[in-house]
This record gives sequence, structure tokens and C-alpha cells, in this order.
Amino acid sequence: MSHSHKTMEERVNKSIEVLKSDLNTVRAGRANPALLDKVMVDYYGSPTPLKNLSTITVPDPRTLMITPFDPKSIGGIEKAINVADIGIAPTNDGKNIRLAVPQLTEERRKELTKTTKKMGEEVKVAVRNLRRDANEALKKQQKDGELTEDDLKEELEKVTKTTEKAIKSIDDIIAAKDKEIMEV
Repeated sequence: MSHSHKTMEERVNKSIEVLKSDLNTVRAGRANPALLDKVMVDYYGSPTPLKNLSTITVPDPRTLMITPFDPKSIGGIEKAINVADIGIAPTNDGKNIRLAVPQLTEERRKELTKTTKKMGEEVKVAVRNLRRDANEALKKQQKDGELTEDDLKEELEKVTKTTEKAIKSIDDIIAAKDKEIMEV
């Protein structure tokens, strides 16, 4: 495997991982602790990920429950959730914070699937750019005498296969997320 193809493959995989992580923060109709992945709490002056300060459980499909390890941090956690703008108001009973995940309207669901489609398209564009860069690098290597004509053909084929596999993977990931969004 040439250096160009290997680098491309690593970057493609990284792009897909980023897409998955970004999609986790798109709210579907059911409670998913990943919604809170990017919430940062001001804990004694340092921004700390919420998941490092609490246990997050799903007592039922529509509720997220956050139990702080340090009861004194509950106010800061509540504030951080409000600031994170995930679209769900937290309720605080002094010990736990609950988030009641609202049922999504049909309209909101359609909006969200448009968002996920756009996210998928952006990653596909990135993958196609990586394909172009890898192909250009390979052609240059061949021109510089580092690859034979046959090597070049073989490497270009690998790049094409990696691209096709990535595009299919992106489509599958988006389809699964849309299914989750459309679930009532």
C-alpha cells in the first residue's frame, strides 16, 4: 500500500468518526446520553466535561437523569446544560437533574433529516477531496519514477475502492440516524 493511499484511508476513517460523533449530538425523539457529550461545566473554574462530573442514566426512553458526583456542582451542571442549548430545559430536584426529551413534531423530524443529510454530504465532499489528493500524489510518484505504470494503476484502484466504501458507509450511517429520528 502506498503512503498516499494509507494517508487517505486514515483521513477518511477519521472523517467518518467525526461524522458519527457529530450525529450523536443531533437530537432524536429518544433519550440518548451522547446528547450531553459536548456539555462543558465550569467546575471550580475549569471547564470540565459533564460526563466526568456525573453519572448519566436513561430511566425511561424519554428521560435522561444526571446524578452529580459532587452535589455542590448541581447548579453549575444545570447552567451548563442551559448554555449548551440542546433544546431541553433541565429540572433539578436538588440531587438529580432530569431532562425530559420531548416528542419531535413531524416538521422538526424532517428538518433534522435535512441536517443529517447535509452533514453526510459535507463528509462525502471531504472524502472526494481526499481521493483527488491521493490520486494526484500517486500520479506525481509515477512521474518521478517511484511507481511503475502497473503500480500506479493498482494504487489508483485501491483509492477508488476506499472512496466507494467510505461513501457507502456514510450513506448507511445517515440512513440509520434518519431512522432513529423518524422513530416515534
